[in-house]
Amino acid sequence: MTADPPAELDVVDHIQQTLDSYSQLGYDSYRWAHEPEPAAFVRPTKPLAESKVALIASGGIYHQGQVAFHHKDDTSFRRIPTSASTNDLRTSHFAYDMTSARVDPNVVFPLDALRSMAQSGTIGSLTTHALTFMGGIYSQRRLKEDLLPALVDEIAAMVPDVVLLVPV
Repeated sequence: MTADPPAELDVVDHIQQTLDSYSQLGYDSYRWAHEPEPAAFVRPTKPLAESKVALIASGGIYHQGQVAFHHKDDTSFRRIPTSASTNDLRTSHFAYDMTSARVDPNVVFPLDALRSMAQSGTIGSLTTHALTFMGGIYSQRRLKEDLLPALVDEIAAMVPDVVLLVPV
């Protein structure tokens, strides 16, 4: 038995919101991805204080001057320098309310927090750039065939010890 959330909590039904968004875009009913086997957990080989951390986020963040994400199965990604000012970051996404992210990109792309953690010694360092893409990709085939291999190749080239995935 589940209890209703507190009345003062602003609850968003993300599943219904996604179904409605895709319907408004003219797509067929959304089919949620299902993987029969969970991803394997890989235990870090060194303490976080000695680890190089890579950031991947699906909030549609891009750097001023880069091309914004478009809204129909965009399987591209952007490289964002981890030295970039958050004032130079922008967002383009169709599947969430971007109001807060446009005021402070850290709500979906926690770059300032990671830099602070590196400065304090909580993590060893950051990779030279982070990777962003626009989540909510309808085509599971294109996600698996186009975007994921490209992200894997980019991450492999960065040689991080830990990868932080930030979904929206």
